Amino acid sequence: MQQKIIDVILLCLCLNGVFGDEVKSVSVMEGQNVTLHTDLTELHTHDVVEWMFGVQSPKQIIIAEYNREANSTSFNTDRFKNHLEIDDQTGSLIITNITTQHTGLYKLEINRKPSVLIRHFNMTVYARLPVPVITIDASQCSSSSSSSCCSVLCSVMNVSHDVSVSWYKGKSLLSSISVSDLNIRLSLPLEVEYQDTNTYRCVLNNPVSNKTQHLNITHDCHTCSVGVLSCGSTETVIRLVLSVVVGVATVAVLIYDIRCK
Repeated sequence: MQQKIIDVILLCLCLNGVFGDEVKSVSVMEGQNVTLHTDLTELHTHDVVEWMFGVQSPKQIIIAEYNREANSTSFNTDRFKNHLEIDDQTGSLIITNITTQHTGLYKLEINRKPSVLIRHFNMTVYARLPVPVITIDASQCSSSSSSSCCSVLCSVMNVSHDVSVSWYKGKSLLSSISVSDLNIRLSLPLEVEYQDTNTYRCVLNNPVSNKTQHLNITHDCHTCSVGVLSCGSTETVIRLVLSVVVGVATVAVLIYDIRCK
């Protein structure tokens, strides 16, 4: 009998939203419109809906409130100015043109006396990704004496958290690097042969989107492929210039000698 009483109490607590509520994770890209659903088909006549932001913060604020009986709605005009709407049938919260400033914890409370319906959401808003840039890194080829190698870098600037850069050969992943910090530069090298006919691509991605840049070996590696120039060609260039200077000087001396005779 005692156990049955405990089970009834636990059931009532769960229905009232005191505990047993899970946190729903939502991941989106900035600029999108997002709806946090109440999972209700229709509100009751006397329902009062409150949406809060920063649930685990001492600065928790009510960002939207809807009174079904009075058919009145009010919104926070600070961080969420002109970004919020409430579905007057279900109480769901609509955030329009969402920004990274809207990342955080959200709490829904629907006062339905004598009970309270509670929902929690953890929203992560990711910044838009830039297109990665592929550049020549002529000094990094492992074989500086070979004219067949080409070393390239795939780079991105000022990326946000949970971003990775990866090189793919066809559909196969070759290498990858990721970052959890904010606003830093990511660079990932790749070494290829000029005669390579495989397709290579650099992919920048986060949990909600990606950007791809394809490597054109013939075009992107042209600065390393002219004549005897090879990757790591600084020394070669110097030697070539010196050889030309010495050659021109030798010819000049010969011409002068012939004219004198």
